[in-house]
Amino acid sequence: MMVIVGFLFSGSFDVWQHLATTVLDNYIANSVLLMLGVAVGVILLGVPTAWLTSIYRFPGHKIFTWALLLPLAFPAYIIAYTYTGILDVAGPVQSSIRQWTGLSYGEYWFFDIRSLGGAIVMLSLVLYPYVYLLARTAFLDQSSNILDACRLAGYSRAQSWFKVGLPMARPAIIAGLTLALMETLADYGTVEFFGVSTFTTGIFRTFYGFGETAAAAQLAAVLLMFVIVLIFLERYSRRRIRYYSTKNRTVTPIKLKGNSARLAMLVCFIPLLFGFIIPAWQLTRWAFGEATIDSDFIGLAWHSFYLAAIAAVVAVSLALVMAYAKRLHKGLLIQNTVAFSGLGYALPGTIVAIGIIIPFAWLDHQLIDWFDRVLNIDIGLILSGTFVAMIFAYSVRFMAVSLGALESGLGQIKPSLDSAARLSGYRPVEVLKNIHLPLLKGSILTALLITFVDVLKELPATLILRPFNFDTLAINAYEMASDERLIDAAPASLCIVAVGILPVILLSRSITLTSKNH
Repeated sequence: MMVIVGFLFSGSFDVWQHLATTVLDNYIANSVLLMLGVAVGVILLGVPTAWLTSIYRFPGHKIFTWALLLPLAFPAYIIAYTYTGILDVAGPVQSSIRQWTGLSYGEYWFFDIRSLGGAIVMLSLVLYPYVYLLARTAFLDQSSNILDACRLAGYSRAQSWFKVGLPMARPAIIAGLTLALMETLADYGTVEFFGVSTFTTGIFRTFYGFGETAAAAQLAAVLLMFVIVLIFLERYSRRRIRYYSTKNRTVTPIKLKGNSARLAMLVCFIPLLFGFIIPAWQLTRWAFGEATIDSDFIGLAWHSFYLAAIAAVVAVSLALVMAYAKRLHKGLLIQNTVAFSGLGYALPGTIVAIGIIIPFAWLDHQLIDWFDRVLNIDIGLILSGTFVAMIFAYSVRFMAVSLGALESGLGQIKPSLDSAARLSGYRPVEVLKNIHLPLLKGSILTALLITFVDVLKELPATLILRPFNFDTLAINAYEMASDERLIDAAPASLCIVAVGILPVILLSRSITLTSKNH
Protein backbone atom coordinates (compact mmCIF):
# COMPACT_ATOMS: atom_id res chain seq x y z
CA MET A 1 0.00 0.00 0.00
CA MET A 2 2.79 2.43 0.93
CA VAL A 3 4.49 1.70 -2.42
CA ILE A 4 1.36 2.81 -4.29
CA VAL A 5 0.99 5.87 -2.05
CA GLY A 6 4.64 6.71 -2.74
CA PHE A 7 3.97 6.42 -6.45
CA LEU A 8 0.90 8.64 -6.45
CA PHE A 9 1.80 11.24 -3.85
CA SER A 10 5.59 11.49 -3.98
CA GLY A 11 5.35 15.08 -5.17
CA SER A 12 8.24 14.64 -7.61
CA PHE A 13 8.10 12.93 -10.98
CA ASP A 14 11.27 14.41 -12.49
CA VAL A 15 13.42 11.34 -11.83
CA TRP A 16 10.54 9.07 -12.83
CA GLN A 17 10.21 10.87 -16.18
CA HIS A 18 13.95 10.49 -16.71
CA LEU A 19 13.73 6.75 -15.97
CA ALA A 20 10.67 6.36 -18.20
CA THR A 21 12.42 7.93 -21.19
CA THR A 22 15.78 6.18 -20.75
CA VAL A 23 15.69 2.77 -19.05
CA LEU A 24 12.10 1.77 -18.27
CA ASP A 25 11.63 0.02 -21.61
CA ASN A 26 14.78 -2.00 -20.96
CA TYR A 27 13.59 -2.97 -17.48
CA ILE A 28 10.25 -4.14 -18.84
CA ALA A 29 11.73 -6.06 -21.80
CA ASN A 30 14.37 -7.83 -19.72
CA SER A 31 11.90 -8.69 -16.95
CA VAL A 32 9.41 -10.15 -19.45
CA LEU A 33 12.08 -12.11 -21.33
CA LEU A 34 13.48 -13.40 -18.05
CA MET A 35 10.05 -14.62 -16.95
CA LEU A 36 9.35 -16.27 -20.30
CA GLY A 37 12.70 -18.03 -20.29
CA VAL A 38 12.34 -19.24 -16.71
CA ALA A 39 8.78 -20.39 -17.42
CA VAL A 40 10.02 -22.62 -20.22
CA GLY A 41 12.97 -23.83 -18.15
CA VAL A 42 11.06 -24.80 -15.00
CA ILE A 43 8.36 -26.59 -16.99
CA LEU A 44 10.91 -28.56 -19.03
CA LEU A 45 12.76 -29.58 -15.86
CA GLY A 46 9.89 -29.92 -13.40
CA VAL A 47 7.03 -31.60 -15.29
CA PRO A 48 8.86 -34.59 -16.89
CA THR A 49 10.68 -35.40 -13.64
CA ALA A 50 7.41 -35.19 -11.70
CA TRP A 51 5.72 -37.52 -14.18
CA LEU A 52 8.55 -40.06 -14.17
CA THR A 53 8.90 -40.23 -10.37
CA SER A 54 5.15 -40.50 -9.79
CA ILE A 55 4.11 -42.96 -12.52
CA TYR A 56 7.19 -45.09 -13.18
CA ARG A 57 9.64 -47.16 -11.17
CA PHE A 58 13.28 -47.38 -12.22
CA PRO A 59 16.70 -47.71 -10.53
CA GLY A 60 17.25 -44.77 -8.18
CA HIS A 61 13.56 -43.81 -8.18
CA LYS A 62 13.34 -43.46 -4.39
CA ILE A 63 16.43 -41.25 -4.28
CA PHE A 64 15.30 -39.00 -7.11
CA THR A 65 11.89 -38.56 -5.46
CA TRP A 66 13.38 -36.41 -2.69
CA ALA A 67 16.77 -35.44 -4.19
CA LEU A 68 15.12 -33.44 -6.99
CA LEU A 69 14.10 -30.94 -4.30
CA LEU A 70 17.69 -30.24 -3.21
CA PRO A 71 18.24 -27.27 -5.61
CA LEU A 72 15.72 -25.36 -3.46
CA ALA A 73 18.50 -25.08 -0.86
CA PHE A 74 20.46 -22.86 -3.25
CA PRO A 75 19.52 -19.18 -3.44
CA ALA A 76 19.69 -18.17 -7.08
CA TYR A 77 22.44 -15.61 -6.49
CA ILE A 78 24.72 -18.24 -4.91
CA ILE A 79 24.38 -20.73 -7.75
CA ALA A 80 25.05 -17.83 -10.14
CA TYR A 81 28.31 -16.96 -8.36
CA THR A 82 29.35 -20.60 -8.34
CA TYR A 83 28.75 -21.25 -12.03
CA THR A 84 30.47 -17.99 -12.91
CA GLY A 85 33.58 -19.29 -11.19
CA ILE A 86 33.28 -22.57 -13.08
CA LEU A 87 32.42 -21.26 -16.56
CA ASP A 88 34.08 -17.83 -16.71
CA VAL A 89 37.20 -17.15 -18.77
CA ALA A 90 39.56 -18.02 -15.91
CA GLY A 91 37.41 -20.93 -14.69
CA PRO A 92 38.37 -24.60 -14.93
CA VAL A 93 36.11 -25.36 -17.93
CA GLN A 94 37.46 -22.74 -20.32
CA SER A 95 41.02 -23.21 -19.01
CA SER A 96 40.75 -26.91 -19.87
CA ILE A 97 39.39 -26.10 -23.34
CA ARG A 98 42.34 -23.82 -24.06
CA GLN A 99 44.77 -26.39 -22.70
CA TRP A 100 43.33 -29.28 -24.73
CA THR A 101 42.82 -27.42 -28.01
CA GLY A 102 45.70 -24.96 -27.92
CA LEU A 103 43.30 -22.15 -28.81
CA SER A 104 43.44 -18.74 -27.16
CA TYR A 105 40.53 -16.85 -25.67
CA GLY A 106 38.37 -15.43 -28.45
CA GLU A 107 39.32 -18.17 -30.93
CA TYR A 108 36.53 -20.46 -29.77
CA TRP A 109 32.85 -19.97 -28.96
CA PHE A 110 31.66 -20.45 -25.40
CA PHE A 111 28.37 -19.70 -23.68
CA ASP A 112 28.47 -16.31 -21.93
CA ILE A 113 27.25 -17.07 -18.43
CA ARG A 114 26.97 -13.36 -17.57
CA SER A 115 23.98 -12.68 -19.76
CA LEU A 116 20.20 -12.81 -19.82
CA GLY A 117 20.43 -16.42 -21.01
CA GLY A 118 22.74 -17.25 -18.12
CA ALA A 119 20.30 -15.71 -15.63
CA ILE A 120 17.47 -17.77 -17.14
CA VAL A 121 19.46 -21.00 -16.77
CA MET A 122 20.49 -20.23 -13.16
CA LEU A 123 16.97 -19.33 -12.05
CA SER A 124 15.48 -22.35 -13.84
CA LEU A 125 17.89 -24.71 -12.07
CA VAL A 126 16.89 -23.54 -8.57
CA LEU A 127 13.18 -22.82 -9.16
CA TYR A 128 12.01 -25.92 -11.06
CA PRO A 129 11.31 -27.78 -7.73
CA TYR A 130 8.23 -25.56 -7.27
CA VAL A 131 6.73 -27.05 -10.43
CA TYR A 132 8.10 -30.53 -9.68
CA LEU A 133 6.61 -30.64 -6.18
CA LEU A 134 3.10 -29.48 -7.08
CA ALA A 135 2.94 -31.40 -10.36
CA ARG A 136 4.08 -34.63 -8.70
CA THR A 137 1.42 -34.27 -6.02
CA ALA A 138 -1.20 -33.79 -8.75
CA PHE A 139 0.01 -36.82 -10.69
CA LEU A 140 -0.06 -38.99 -7.56
CA ASP A 141 -3.64 -37.92 -6.83
CA GLN A 142 -4.95 -38.94 -10.25
CA SER A 143 -7.13 -42.03 -10.46
CA SER A 144 -6.05 -44.87 -12.70
CA ASN A 145 -9.64 -45.36 -13.90
CA ILE A 146 -9.37 -42.37 -16.22
CA LEU A 147 -5.98 -43.37 -17.60
CA ASP A 148 -7.15 -46.97 -18.02
CA ALA A 149 -10.12 -45.69 -20.04
CA CYS A 150 -7.66 -43.90 -22.33
CA ARG A 151 -5.73 -47.12 -22.84
CA LEU A 152 -8.94 -48.98 -23.66
CA ALA A 153 -9.72 -46.26 -26.19
CA GLY A 154 -6.52 -47.13 -28.01
CA TYR A 155 -4.19 -44.41 -26.69
CA SER A 156 -0.60 -45.23 -25.83
CA ARG A 157 0.89 -44.33 -22.45
CA ALA A 158 2.49 -41.23 -23.92
CA GLN A 159 -0.75 -40.17 -25.59
CA SER A 160 -2.69 -40.77 -22.36
CA TRP A 161 -0.25 -38.49 -20.55
CA PHE A 162 -0.52 -35.67 -23.09
CA LYS A 163 -4.30 -35.89 -23.54
CA VAL A 164 -5.43 -36.64 -19.97
CA GLY A 165 -2.70 -36.78 -17.32
CA LEU A 166 -1.07 -33.47 -18.18
CA PRO A 167 -4.31 -31.45 -18.57
CA MET A 168 -5.60 -32.77 -15.23
CA ALA A 169 -2.40 -31.58 -13.53
CA ARG A 170 -2.54 -28.19 -15.24
CA PRO A 171 -3.84 -26.21 -12.21
CA ALA A 172 -1.01 -27.54 -10.04
CA ILE A 173 1.58 -26.88 -12.73
CA ILE A 174 0.35 -23.30 -13.18
CA ALA A 175 0.43 -22.75 -9.41
CA GLY A 176 4.04 -23.96 -9.27
CA LEU A 177 4.93 -21.87 -12.31
CA THR A 178 3.42 -18.76 -10.69
CA LEU A 179 5.54 -19.28 -7.56
CA ALA A 180 8.66 -19.67 -9.71
CA LEU A 181 7.90 -16.50 -11.68
CA MET A 182 7.29 -14.53 -8.49
CA GLU A 183 10.70 -15.63 -7.25
CA THR A 184 12.12 -14.60 -10.63
CA LEU A 185 10.69 -11.10 -10.29
CA ALA A 186 12.00 -10.92 -6.71
CA ASP A 187 15.56 -11.90 -7.64
CA TYR A 188 18.24 -9.27 -7.32
CA GLY A 189 21.61 -10.94 -6.76
CA THR A 190 21.61 -13.02 -9.97
CA VAL A 191 20.52 -10.35 -12.42
CA GLU A 192 22.72 -7.69 -10.82
CA PHE A 193 25.78 -9.93 -10.93
CA PHE A 194 25.12 -10.87 -14.56
CA GLY A 195 24.53 -7.25 -15.57
CA VAL A 196 20.89 -7.77 -16.60
CA SER A 197 18.78 -4.65 -16.04
CA THR A 198 15.45 -5.54 -14.44
CA PHE A 199 13.08 -3.78 -12.08
CA THR A 200 14.92 -4.99 -8.98
CA THR A 201 18.30 -3.70 -10.19
CA GLY A 202 16.63 -0.46 -11.29
CA ILE A 203 15.09 0.04 -7.85
CA PHE A 204 18.47 -0.39 -6.19
CA ARG A 205 20.23 1.95 -8.61
CA THR A 206 17.55 4.60 -8.10
CA PHE A 207 17.56 4.19 -4.32
CA TYR A 208 21.33 4.16 -3.84
CA GLY A 209 22.57 5.91 -6.98
CA PHE A 210 20.12 8.82 -7.12
CA GLY A 211 19.16 8.72 -3.45
CA GLU A 212 15.56 9.01 -4.62
CA THR A 213 13.19 7.05 -2.38
CA ALA A 214 10.14 8.39 -4.24
CA ALA A 215 11.43 7.29 -7.66
CA ALA A 216 12.38 3.89 -6.22
CA ALA A 217 8.82 3.60 -4.89
CA GLN A 218 7.48 4.46 -8.33
CA LEU A 219 9.56 1.68 -9.91
CA ALA A 220 8.48 -0.67 -7.13
CA ALA A 221 4.85 0.17 -7.90
CA VAL A 222 5.33 -0.91 -11.51
CA LEU A 223 6.97 -4.13 -10.31
CA LEU A 224 4.00 -4.63 -8.01
CA MET A 225 1.74 -4.43 -11.05
CA PHE A 226 3.68 -7.34 -12.57
CA VAL A 227 3.10 -9.40 -9.42
CA ILE A 228 -0.62 -8.58 -9.41
CA VAL A 229 -0.89 -9.54 -13.08
CA LEU A 230 0.81 -12.88 -12.35
CA ILE A 231 -1.63 -13.63 -9.54
CA PHE A 232 -4.58 -12.60 -11.72
CA LEU A 233 -3.42 -14.74 -14.66
CA GLU A 234 -2.96 -17.74 -12.37
CA ARG A 235 -6.51 -17.38 -11.05
CA TYR A 236 -7.94 -16.57 -14.49
CA SER A 237 -6.27 -19.56 -16.15
CA ARG A 238 -8.20 -21.97 -13.95
CA ARG A 239 -11.42 -20.02 -13.46
CA ARG A 240 -13.57 -22.66 -15.15
CA ILE A 241 -11.31 -25.65 -14.70
CA ARG A 242 -12.79 -28.37 -12.53
CA TYR A 243 -11.07 -31.75 -12.51
CA TYR A 244 -12.59 -34.38 -10.27
CA SER A 245 -11.09 -37.73 -9.51
CA THR A 246 -12.96 -40.72 -8.09
CA LYS A 247 -9.82 -41.66 -6.07
CA ASN A 248 -11.05 -45.25 -5.70
CA ARG A 249 -7.81 -46.56 -7.22
CA THR A 250 -4.57 -44.67 -7.76
CA VAL A 251 -2.30 -45.22 -10.71
CA THR A 252 -0.36 -48.49 -10.54
CA PRO A 253 3.37 -47.75 -10.94
CA ILE A 254 4.94 -48.99 -14.16
CA LYS A 255 8.35 -50.64 -13.87
CA LEU A 256 10.84 -49.56 -16.53
CA LYS A 257 13.68 -51.71 -17.79
CA GLY A 258 16.58 -51.44 -20.21
CA ASN A 259 16.98 -48.26 -22.23
CA SER A 260 13.69 -46.83 -20.95
CA ALA A 261 14.94 -47.08 -17.36
CA ARG A 262 18.29 -45.54 -18.28
CA LEU A 263 16.57 -42.68 -20.10
CA ALA A 264 14.33 -42.00 -17.08
CA MET A 265 17.38 -41.97 -14.80
CA LEU A 266 19.15 -39.53 -17.13
CA VAL A 267 16.17 -37.15 -17.30
CA CYS A 268 15.98 -37.06 -13.49
CA PHE A 269 19.74 -36.89 -12.96
CA ILE A 270 20.41 -33.89 -15.23
CA PRO A 271 18.57 -31.23 -13.13
CA LEU A 272 19.96 -32.73 -9.92
CA LEU A 273 23.50 -32.72 -11.33
CA PHE A 274 23.47 -29.14 -12.56
CA GLY A 275 21.12 -27.75 -9.92
CA PHE A 276 22.82 -29.18 -6.83
CA ILE A 277 25.70 -31.65 -7.18
CA ILE A 278 28.10 -29.53 -9.29
CA PRO A 279 27.60 -26.21 -7.44
CA ALA A 280 27.66 -27.91 -4.02
CA TRP A 281 30.88 -29.73 -4.90
CA GLN A 282 32.50 -26.53 -6.19
CA LEU A 283 31.48 -24.50 -3.13
CA THR A 284 32.82 -27.20 -0.81
CA ARG A 285 36.08 -27.33 -2.74
CA TRP A 286 36.51 -23.56 -2.53
CA ALA A 287 35.43 -23.23 1.11
CA PHE A 288 37.68 -25.97 2.50
CA GLY A 289 40.49 -25.79 -0.01
CA GLU A 290 41.20 -22.20 -1.00
CA ALA A 291 39.10 -19.75 1.04
CA THR A 292 40.11 -18.34 4.42
CA ILE A 293 37.73 -18.59 7.35
CA ASP A 294 38.58 -16.09 10.10
CA SER A 295 36.97 -14.37 13.07
CA ASP A 296 35.11 -11.99 10.74
CA PHE A 297 33.25 -14.94 9.25
CA ILE A 298 32.23 -16.11 12.72
CA GLY A 299 30.85 -12.62 13.38
CA LEU A 300 28.89 -12.67 10.12
CA ALA A 301 27.43 -16.07 10.95
CA TRP A 302 26.42 -14.80 14.41
CA HIS A 303 24.77 -11.70 12.92
CA SER A 304 22.85 -13.82 10.44
CA PHE A 305 21.74 -16.48 12.89
CA TYR A 306 20.53 -14.24 15.69
CA LEU A 307 18.79 -11.89 13.24
CA ALA A 308 17.06 -14.84 11.56
CA ALA A 309 16.18 -16.35 14.95
CA ILE A 310 14.60 -13.12 16.23
CA ALA A 311 12.68 -12.61 12.98
CA ALA A 312 11.46 -16.21 13.02
CA VAL A 313 10.23 -15.97 16.62
CA VAL A 314 8.43 -12.67 15.94
CA ALA A 315 6.86 -13.88 12.68
CA VAL A 316 5.72 -17.22 14.13
CA SER A 317 4.35 -15.55 17.29
CA LEU A 318 2.28 -13.11 15.22
CA ALA A 319 1.16 -15.93 12.92
CA LEU A 320 0.08 -18.02 15.92
CA VAL A 321 -2.07 -15.18 17.25
CA MET A 322 -3.67 -14.61 13.83
CA ALA A 323 -4.24 -18.30 13.12
CA TYR A 324 -5.85 -18.79 16.53
CA ALA A 325 -7.99 -15.68 16.07
CA LYS A 326 -9.15 -17.06 12.73
CA ARG A 327 -10.07 -20.33 14.45
CA LEU A 328 -12.05 -18.56 17.17
CA HIS A 329 -13.82 -15.95 15.04
CA LYS A 330 -15.47 -16.85 11.75
CA GLY A 331 -16.41 -13.28 10.82
CA LEU A 332 -15.33 -11.87 7.47
CA LEU A 333 -13.23 -9.12 9.07
CA ILE A 334 -10.92 -11.54 10.89
CA GLN A 335 -10.85 -14.05 8.02
CA ASN A 336 -9.97 -11.41 5.42
CA THR A 337 -7.44 -9.70 7.69
CA VAL A 338 -5.54 -12.95 8.23
CA ALA A 339 -5.68 -13.75 4.51
CA PHE A 340 -4.40 -10.27 3.66
CA SER A 341 -1.54 -10.67 6.15
CA GLY A 342 -0.26 -13.63 4.18
CA LEU A 343 0.09 -11.76 0.89
CA GLY A 344 3.58 -10.47 1.72
CA TYR A 345 5.19 -13.67 0.45
CA ALA A 346 3.99 -12.82 -3.04
CA LEU A 347 5.89 -9.51 -2.93
CA PRO A 348 9.58 -9.18 -3.81
CA GLY A 349 11.85 -8.14 -0.97
CA THR A 350 12.57 -4.85 -2.72
CA ILE A 351 8.88 -3.88 -2.70
CA VAL A 352 8.49 -4.83 0.96
CA ALA A 353 11.63 -2.86 1.90
CA ILE A 354 10.64 0.27 -0.03
CA GLY A 355 7.10 0.05 1.32
CA ILE A 356 8.44 -0.06 4.88
CA ILE A 357 11.24 2.49 4.67
CA ILE A 358 8.92 5.29 3.45
CA PRO A 359 6.57 5.38 6.49
CA PHE A 360 9.33 4.43 8.94
CA ALA A 361 11.58 7.26 7.73
CA TRP A 362 8.69 9.73 7.95
CA LEU A 363 7.83 8.58 11.47
CA ASP A 364 11.50 8.73 12.48
CA HIS A 365 11.76 12.36 11.43
CA GLN A 366 8.57 13.22 13.28
CA LEU A 367 9.95 11.64 16.45
CA ILE A 368 13.33 13.34 16.01
CA ASP A 369 11.66 16.75 15.62
CA TRP A 370 9.41 16.20 18.65
CA PHE A 371 12.18 15.01 20.98
CA ASP A 372 14.47 17.82 19.85
CA ARG A 373 11.77 20.49 20.28
CA VAL A 374 10.26 19.28 23.54
CA LEU A 375 13.09 17.48 25.35
CA ASN A 376 16.14 18.82 23.48
CA ILE A 377 17.33 15.26 22.87
CA ASP A 378 18.73 13.84 19.64
CA ILE A 379 17.38 10.29 19.50
CA GLY A 380 18.56 9.53 15.95
CA LEU A 381 16.84 7.01 13.68
CA ILE A 382 15.19 4.54 16.01
CA LEU A 383 13.02 2.78 13.41
CA SER A 384 14.38 3.01 9.86
CA GLY A 385 18.02 2.91 10.99
CA THR A 386 17.78 -0.10 13.30
CA PHE A 387 16.78 -3.74 13.36
CA VAL A 388 13.15 -2.73 13.91
CA ALA A 389 12.63 -2.12 10.19
CA MET A 390 14.39 -5.38 9.26
CA ILE A 391 12.35 -7.51 11.67
CA PHE A 392 9.14 -5.84 10.51
CA ALA A 393 10.05 -6.44 6.86
CA TYR A 394 10.87 -10.11 7.45
CA SER A 395 7.60 -10.58 9.34
CA VAL A 396 5.64 -9.08 6.44
CA ARG A 397 7.59 -10.97 3.80
CA PHE A 398 7.45 -14.43 5.39
CA MET A 399 4.22 -14.30 7.40
CA ALA A 400 2.54 -16.61 4.88
CA VAL A 401 5.11 -19.34 5.58
CA SER A 402 4.35 -19.30 9.31
CA LEU A 403 0.59 -18.96 8.80
CA GLY A 404 0.49 -21.91 6.42
CA ALA A 405 2.25 -24.25 8.83
CA LEU A 406 0.24 -23.16 11.87
CA GLU A 407 -3.16 -23.16 10.15
CA SER A 408 -2.42 -26.64 8.89
CA GLY A 409 -1.55 -27.76 12.42
CA LEU A 410 -4.62 -26.12 13.95
CA GLY A 411 -6.78 -27.69 11.26
CA GLN A 412 -5.82 -31.14 12.55
CA ILE A 413 -7.03 -30.35 16.09
CA LYS A 414 -10.67 -31.27 16.49
CA PRO A 415 -12.97 -28.36 17.46
CA SER A 416 -14.52 -30.63 20.07
CA LEU A 417 -11.35 -30.25 22.15
CA ASP A 418 -11.91 -26.48 22.26
CA SER A 419 -15.52 -26.94 23.25
CA ALA A 420 -14.66 -29.42 26.00
CA ALA A 421 -11.98 -27.11 27.40
CA ARG A 422 -14.31 -24.10 27.35
CA LEU A 423 -16.99 -26.12 29.17
CA SER A 424 -14.35 -26.97 31.79
CA GLY A 425 -13.89 -23.28 32.47
CA TYR A 426 -10.79 -22.56 30.38
CA ARG A 427 -10.55 -19.16 28.74
CA PRO A 428 -9.43 -18.96 25.08
CA VAL A 429 -5.88 -17.99 26.08
CA GLU A 430 -5.71 -20.94 28.49
CA VAL A 431 -7.00 -23.29 25.78
CA LEU A 432 -4.22 -22.12 23.50
CA LYS A 433 -1.56 -22.45 26.21
CA ASN A 434 -2.61 -25.77 27.77
CA ILE A 435 -4.07 -27.68 24.81
CA HIS A 436 -3.09 -26.25 21.45
CA LEU A 437 0.56 -25.35 22.04
CA PRO A 438 1.55 -28.89 23.13
CA LEU A 439 -0.23 -30.33 20.08
CA LEU A 440 1.32 -27.72 17.77
CA LYS A 441 4.95 -28.32 18.68
CA GLY A 442 5.75 -29.93 15.33
CA SER A 443 3.99 -27.21 13.32
CA ILE A 444 5.63 -24.43 15.33
CA LEU A 445 9.10 -25.92 14.90
CA THR A 446 8.48 -26.34 11.17
CA ALA A 447 7.33 -22.72 10.84
CA LEU A 448 10.34 -21.50 12.86
CA LEU A 449 12.78 -23.49 10.74
CA ILE A 450 11.40 -22.46 7.35
CA THR A 451 11.12 -18.79 8.35
CA PHE A 452 14.65 -18.88 9.81
CA VAL A 453 16.07 -20.21 6.55
CA ASP A 454 14.09 -17.75 4.40
CA VAL A 455 15.40 -14.81 6.45
CA LEU A 456 18.93 -16.19 6.25
CA LYS A 457 18.74 -16.27 2.43
CA GLU A 458 16.94 -12.93 1.95
CA LEU A 459 19.17 -10.44 0.13
CA PRO A 460 17.27 -7.41 -1.33
CA ALA A 461 15.36 -6.39 1.81
CA THR A 462 18.47 -6.89 3.95
CA LEU A 463 20.57 -4.73 1.65
CA ILE A 464 18.08 -1.86 1.77
CA LEU A 465 17.14 -1.93 5.45
CA ARG A 466 20.31 -3.06 7.28
CA PRO A 467 21.84 -0.65 9.80
CA PHE A 468 25.14 0.99 8.93
CA ASN A 469 28.13 -1.36 9.00
CA PHE A 470 25.98 -4.44 9.65
CA ASP A 471 26.64 -7.45 7.40
CA THR A 472 25.15 -10.92 7.13
CA LEU A 473 26.21 -14.09 5.34
CA ALA A 474 24.00 -13.21 2.36
CA ILE A 475 25.44 -9.69 2.11
CA ASN A 476 28.99 -11.00 2.51
CA ALA A 477 28.52 -13.51 -0.30
CA TYR A 478 26.99 -10.80 -2.50
CA GLU A 479 29.74 -8.24 -1.81
CA MET A 480 32.58 -10.73 -2.25
CA ALA A 481 31.14 -11.94 -5.55
CA SER A 482 30.58 -8.35 -6.71
CA ASP A 483 34.29 -7.72 -6.10
CA GLU A 484 35.09 -10.85 -8.16
CA ARG A 485 36.32 -12.62 -5.02
CA LEU A 486 34.27 -15.73 -5.76
CA ILE A 487 36.44 -18.06 -3.69
CA ASP A 488 36.14 -15.78 -0.65
CA ALA A 489 32.35 -15.81 -1.11
CA ALA A 490 32.31 -19.61 -0.81
CA PRO A 491 32.25 -20.05 3.02
CA ALA A 492 29.23 -17.76 3.49
CA SER A 493 27.49 -19.29 0.48
CA LEU A 494 28.12 -22.85 1.63
CA CYS A 495 26.83 -22.03 5.11
CA ILE A 496 23.58 -20.63 3.68
CA VAL A 497 23.13 -23.69 1.45
CA ALA A 498 23.87 -26.12 4.30
CA VAL A 499 21.24 -24.52 6.53
CA GLY A 500 18.86 -24.31 3.58
CA ILE A 501 18.93 -28.09 3.20
CA LEU A 502 17.02 -28.49 6.49
CA PRO A 503 13.57 -27.42 5.22
CA VAL A 504 14.22 -29.43 2.06
CA ILE A 505 14.62 -32.48 4.30
CA LEU A 506 11.21 -31.73 5.82
CA LEU A 507 9.69 -31.56 2.34
CA SER A 508 11.49 -34.78 1.41
CA ARG A 509 10.01 -36.59 4.39
CA SER A 510 6.51 -35.44 3.47
CA ILE A 511 7.04 -36.62 -0.11
CA THR A 512 8.28 -39.99 1.14
CA LEU A 513 5.15 -40.39 3.28
CA THR A 514 2.99 -39.41 0.32
CA SER A 515 4.72 -41.98 -1.87
CA LYS A 516 4.14 -44.70 0.72
CA ASN A 517 0.46 -43.80 0.99
CA HIS A 518 0.15 -44.14 -2.76
